[in-house]
Amino acid sequence: MRIIAGLGNPGQKYENNRHNVGFMAADAIVRRHSFSPWSKKFQGLIAEGSLGGDKVLLIKPQTYMNLSGQAVGEAMRFYKLTPADLVVLYDEIDLAPGKVRVKTGGGSGGHNGIRSLDSHIGKDYRRVRIGVGHPGVKEMVHGHVLGDFAKADAEWLEPLLDAIGDAAPMLVSGDDNGFMNKVSLAVQGKAPPSAPAQRAASKAGKPAAKGQSHIRQARPKKPEVKVPETGPMAAMLKRLFGKD
Repeated sequence: MRIIAGLGNPGQKYENNRHNVGFMAADAIVRRHSFSPWSKKFQGLIAEGSLGGDKVLLIKPQTYMNLSGQAVGEAMRFYKLTPADLVVLYDEIDLAPGKVRVKTGGGSGGHNGIRSLDSHIGKDYRRVRIGVGHPGVKEMVHGHVLGDFAKADAEWLEPLLDAIGDAAPMLVSGDDNGFMNKVSLAVQGKAPPSAPAQRAASKAGKPAAKGQSHIRQARPKKPEVKVPETGPMAAMLKRLFGKD
């Protein structure tokens, strides 16, 4: 048996936040693979089904992000599972929008949901990091992750979530590279670069990418004004500056 946990905050207020992309990914898996309806258990919402012939429990902790480990830890103890049996879906600001990376273990990277999981069950579980981009300034991170996805983000977010749902059996079977390749192909050419990449392009004088007009582009230099050498204007300038 496997547990797949999608991280987020409960309630309508947060449902479209970037911080809730883990919940969105879990919902996509349920829709694609005909899991049971969501029900309440283990301080969360759970849905049961199978992926690639393996029994899977999906869970969306309802403890708020900072206490995600309480709900997931309770479910794992009930089924007597180890960290190797767990896959976690969550938002990652250090990845450009639409990028997805899978890894086992590691640090929390400042993510409070992952920090909570680490403290309750240890670190050796698989992490599906879903890129939501970085606002470019540390002071803006909190507002960025707790802000809603923009309407323009649907161009890459919807195919991304659909691809995660389709490729979920690969996660259960351990085919992490196959999973990442399938998701990457689904959003190829649709997702915008991160804010730092946009700023770099702006400094180089390149146009802003589609959907990123909020990042100021470098302004072209104004053409130099040519000073006339002859005529009335030239004579006046010579008198003013004492040139002959």
